[in-house]
Amino acid sequence: MQVIWARRKYKISPPSTSGHPCFERIFRAQLNCTEYFSLFVPVLWVAGLFFHQGAAALCGLFYLYARFVYFHGYAESAQGRLKPMYVSATILWILIGLSVLGLLEFLLSTYLGCGLMKYLSQ
Repeated sequence: MQVIWARRKYKISPPSTSGHPCFERIFRAQLNCTEYFSLFVPVLWVAGLFFHQGAAALCGLFYLYARFVYFHGYAESAQGRLKPMYVSATILWILIGLSVLGLLEFLLSTYLGCGLMKYLSQ
């Protein structure tokens, strides 16, 4: 919706993707969020299913907030995107780590009968 608003404000009709620098930043921020969304959703689901729903949901909320701040920071200036980008990337790596731990626990306990949680609780 922000790109549609920016197209109207800066008078850039589709399919053009260049023009006013503010429009280009908003357009690029939308594309970047869309690109990462296809990685975020599966990792969030795997972390929730195999590790812990609460931890995955909390990370997901922080990630969405960081992306919101990223989008608005990028719309203001290219430098405004950096800190939220690093925060969202860190949260995404945490979700990937939770997913790997959850899958590893599931596979070890299912196929070998010796999960990580059994080992850690001893």
